[in-house]
Amino acid sequence: MDVRIVTEPQQGSDYDMQCKAARAVEELGFDGFFRSDHYLAMDEVEGLPGPTDAWITLAGLARETTRIRLGTLVSAATFRLPGPLAVQVAQVDRMSGGRVELGLGTGWFDEEHRAYGIPFPPDRFARFEEQLAVITGLWSTAHGDRFDFDGEYYRLLDSPALPKPAQDLVPIIIGGTGPVRTPRLAARYATEFNMPYASIQDTAVQLDRVRAAADAIGRDPASLILSAALVACIDDDPAEVARQTALMGIEHTDLQRTGLAGSPAQAVDTIGRYAEIGVTRVYLMIPELERGDLTHLELIAAQVLPQL
Repeated sequence: MDVRIVTEPQQGSDYDMQCKAARAVEELGFDGFFRSDHYLAMDEVEGLPGPTDAWITLAGLARETTRIRLGTLVSAATFRLPGPLAVQVAQVDRMSGGRVELGLGTGWFDEEHRAYGIPFPPDRFARFEEQLAVITGLWSTAHGDRFDFDGEYYRLLDSPALPKPAQDLVPIIIGGTGPVRTPRLAARYATEFNMPYASIQDTAVQLDRVRAAADAIGRDPASLILSAALVACIDDDPAEVARQTALMGIEHTDLQRTGLAGSPAQAVDTIGRYAEIGVTRVYLMIPELERGDLTHLELIAAQVLPQL
């Protein structure tokens, strides 16, 4: 099982805190450090000192780490034009020595769009699909060739399609719960499909849809990495688990159904149940990591990772 850490820095984590966390993730033996891409704090949190841009931050972390995978879970297609985003991600990939992955979604948080003057169009899914076509098209265009794209929302003419990433193709992560369009796009464009914060039962249903969508276009379903993002409130002390769960604003019974809530042994058992339905990678969101508290990151590294 590949185990990565995902954070929500808009809740109150500056660059120094994220750098501290990423270095700890690397030193403790996790496989990756991923972050959300948001400009506005949620759940009535001030988020001081304010948001950090995902790709500027990842550029810094690319130079501060040496082994772990880095990326977004996920960037919003509404935030950036696809051409400049392809350039940004390719550059960060080169800065990291080929360790970057792009999680991309439609964008959903309308309040942050209003707060920072970002358009929030109703046809976001169609734009998202064109962004995937443009980004992957730019990266896959051979050196010396030109890339053109004539879509409804984006048009590129005679592009040199540079720079190229360090990797032949940066892995693309697509996720979500949509029953039809999301699996279809994942089957066509994704290296990895991610099911975010869902029960084992709901995850199994969506993974079956993704496999079916891949099969329908002649793609081997086994070529898709299947992953799950899980809130992880883990401790040997039930009272501490309850405190962490309350901090996340989640009912304990809900988290037991859709995440990890309990002892390290219980967490290992639950992750094993996700593995049984085909999940080979998990992203763990750990309370208080954004605030620089490494206690539970260290506990998971010591008592959960060795059993996976």
